[in-house]
Amino acid sequence: MKSFHDKVAAITGAGSGIGRALALNLARQGCELALSDINEQGLAETVEQARRFEVKVSHQRVDVADFEAVRHWADQVMIDHGRVNLIINNAGVAQGGSVEGNALDDYHWIMDINFWGVVHGTKAFLPYLKASGAGHIVNVSSVFGLFAQPGMSAYNATKYAVRGFTESLRQELDIADCGVSASCVHPGGIRTNIALSARMNDSLVTVTGQDANQSRQQFNDLLLRTSPEKAAAVILRGVQRNQRRILIGLDARGVDLMMRGMPALYQRMVVLSMRLAARFAPKNSGKTELAE
Repeated sequence: MKSFHDKVAAITGAGSGIGRALALNLARQGCELALSDINEQGLAETVEQARRFEVKVSHQRVDVADFEAVRHWADQVMIDHGRVNLIINNAGVAQGGSVEGNALDDYHWIMDINFWGVVHGTKAFLPYLKASGAGHIVNVSSVFGLFAQPGMSAYNATKYAVRGFTESLRQELDIADCGVSASCVHPGGIRTNIALSARMNDSLVTVTGQDANQSRQQFNDLLLRTSPEKAAAVILRGVQRNQRRILIGLDARGVDLMMRGMPALYQRMVVLSMRLAARFAPKNSGKTELAE
């Protein structure tokens, strides 16, 4: 897919962040849009901005954890647009807590959205992508799909799963030579609201020495570096180049190099750095309060 002009792109999680930036970038290039999000207010704002580029834009509230909802949306996209060339499975959430401190519901909740949402979008749209004659699937993993970190077992599990699923899918599509391809995206820190909206519990104190609010704020302040607009540009350029793995940001590229050079040793380095950080961190007798 060398050009997005006169194509149709479906995007989940289009109500903010990378999803919105992708929608506006594609609209600017003359691509029709089918947008979805569970947040109807954010979705409406994206739709309003995208329509300024005078392209056809349809939208629907969709919970990606519900396959029937995703399948119905895919069917509706075909009715509204007559074809679909690109599905970007971007919707995602974050969760932090120790394995011991997390409830089983925490794992089910994040897996339903981050992993099953990707599977649902892929399964629902793949037949229509094949019918288009030129299609591409973009599944958004994370830098945490390349390396693991203590206190992020649930998030890591979903993003590693997206990576494995997408790499297997890409090989199958290559073998089938059906006109459809797939890319797995590994963003580093992106300036979105995912950190401040993350579900985190105070079991993180046993891992990081910080409570949930402090961990959430630190994640937001220290890790989120790249703009959503830059991330969207890198993703779409990766699609045009048919890249299997799309890395976003110097942090993602650095982690990728680290994992290639020391795929096991890095765990000891992370443990050491966490222990040093806890040892020399200033004492804080109170909790950091954040607006939800």
